[in-house]
Order: sequence, then structure tokens, then C-alpha cells
Amino acid sequence: MLTPLLSLMLVSLVLLALASVRRIPEGQVYSLRRFGGQIRFVGAGMHFVMPLVERVSHKMSLSGSTIEVRAALSTGEDCSASVYFQVLDPQRADNVIESVDTLLHERASELLGSSALPTDPLERRAWLKQGLNGEVRERGLLVTRIDLRNAA
Repeated sequence: MLTPLLSLMLVSLVLLALASVRRIPEGQVYSLRRFGGQIRFVGAGMHFVMPLVERVSHKMSLSGSTIEVRAALSTGEDCSASVYFQVLDPQRADNVIESVDTLLHERASELLGSSALPTDPLERRAWLKQGLNGEVRERGLLVTRIDLRNAA
């Protein structure tokens, strides 16, 4: 009678130990939340996670992401843009990572529709990048590149 119970406990401990080890891929940071709301961040590599106590709340890629924006310019033309951004500070970006696409899309649309938009394409890209970075820089993000093209 003791042998089946002992083997069941041993199997349970092995499964719990396997569930405790988490491999984080290179170029990513995971934020782990505990029951009390405490957050800890783990980078690339093998990490010990307390199962049933901690859960992965966000997976942030440090290599960069892209969003597509379509907007009307102040001249009435349609324009599309690819906005490339990167997470610089995972602790600050954790609060806005779920809504960063919406935030960048709305702000880029506002800037593209502005009457202060430069006419020169190179100045336009730099002006747009500066305006977006002013919005997201304090949130731990960085707009690295913007590709503008006229909609066909």
C-alpha cells in the first residue's frame, strides 16, 4: 500500500520540478506576475519559475516590431507608413505593451494629418519619428525607423 503512494508522490515531485524550469528565448524578456501583484522580469536563458504562484503576463521581444498605419495627409492624399519600434526598458514598457499598436497608430495618424507636416519626404520621416518618440520614449519604447509611401 505504501509503494503506490510513494511512487505517486515521486512522480508528482518530478512533474512539479519540470514545470518549474522555463526557457526564455534569446532576444525576449518575460514579465512574471505573482498572486500579490508583484512583478519580476526574466531575460534569455533558463529560469526557475514557481508554478501555481507565478504566471507569464507579457512576452516582450527586444528585437523590434512593426505596425502599419494608413492615414490621410493634410493635403488630402492617402498615405501608408510602416513604423518600426523596439522595447528598450521592459520595466517601463510592461504597462503599455498590450496597447502600443493602438497608441502608435493613433499618434501617427494625428501627426500625418497635421498641417505642420513637412513637404520634403526626408524631413517628413524625421519629423514623424521625432513626434512618435516624444510620445513613447518615456514608456520604454523607441521608434527606430519609419517607411512612408503614398497609397495607390
